[in-house]
Amino acid sequence: MSYAPTRQQEAGWVPKTKLGKMVQSGQVLSLDDVFTQGLRVMEPEIVDVLLPDLKQEVLGIGFVQKQTDAGEKSRFRAVVAVGNNNGYLGVGDGKAKQVRIGIDKATVQAKLKIIPVRRGCGSWECGCGQSHSLPFRVTGKCGSVRVDILPGPRGLGLVGGEIAKTVLALAGVRDCWTRTYGSTSTLASTAVAIYDALRNTYRTVTYADWVR
Repeated sequence: MSYAPTRQQEAGWVPKTKLGKMVQSGQVLSLDDVFTQGLRVMEPEIVDVLLPDLKQEVLGIGFVQKQTDAGEKSRFRAVVAVGNNNGYLGVGDGKAKQVRIGIDKATVQAKLKIIPVRRGCGSWECGCGQSHSLPFRVTGKCGSVRVDILPGPRGLGLVGGEIAKTVLALAGVRDCWTRTYGSTSTLASTAVAIYDALRNTYRTVTYADWVR
């Protein structure tokens, strides 16, 4: 398999970690190799190189204040999700005095937290065998928010709120139901709960995995 330099390398990206050097030298060619070997992504440029078609969505921007000895310290908080619409997803948040810097920080965090999402056809109504939904029901939590994601038949679409639809679409899930509990008005908690649920697609061991 050939290996072509990317924008980051042409711009003078100097890797600081072992994985980064392996990616730049062409020893690691995909994120599948990274997760299979149990390696940890510690540089956002690694994701830029291995997933050039990565998309970014700003889920929301809030205004936060912190009381200090010198008075109130105000900053903007951005929540960002990244994904390639084909099985990879990351969610992060960042705080800064300027909105643009906050978004940049959140984007970096989302890339460092990127995960593979296991997809399939787990709906008893469908059984087509294609990777349009999830293989089974998963649950995620963050704070007081709990999210259940249930596989849906092909053609159903994404049933849920706007945050859920955006995050699931970035992960490459096209058909499913979602159920949310708790303080779902808290944007960050809702986004992270969905992210946690999708991360559980690889944490859960099915009978088919066990008999292999």
